[in-house]
Amino acid sequence: MTTYTITVNGKSYDVTVEKKGEAVTPRVAAPSASAPAPAPAAAPVAAPAPAPKASAPAAGGAGSQVAAPMPGKVIALKVKTGDSVKKGQEVLVMEAMKMHNPVLASGDGVVKEIYVKEGDPVQAGQALALIG
Repeated sequence: MTTYTITVNGKSYDVTVEKKGEAVTPRVAAPSASAPAPAPAAAPVAAPAPAPKASAPAAGGAGSQVAAPMPGKVIALKVKTGDSVKKGQEVLVMEAMKMHNPVLASGDGVVKEIYVKEGDPVQAGQALALIG
């Protein structure tokens, strides 16, 4: 076995390494006493913009826009123009950070327009569909 002292972010750790073939028992020693590292300053984060509402009602009355909750890519459309939807129904699926995220209808209505197609990249807050 060989013991090393490793310093990470100003903290020292004693690490014991065993040769191949020996039983491995992980152990973490308490950090040795050293001057505490200053806490990194957090970068200011801009607040996400609220999802846009319909800027102008569609020709047949008011409607609400379904907006992208985060940046990503549209991977599946679950409805088409003219379909009736209920509040909470899946309208489309986005991929963001290698995860599939359903985008749901915010209310009951009929899909008046779909602004995106499968494979389209979208930004957070971007209008995806109009439900009225």
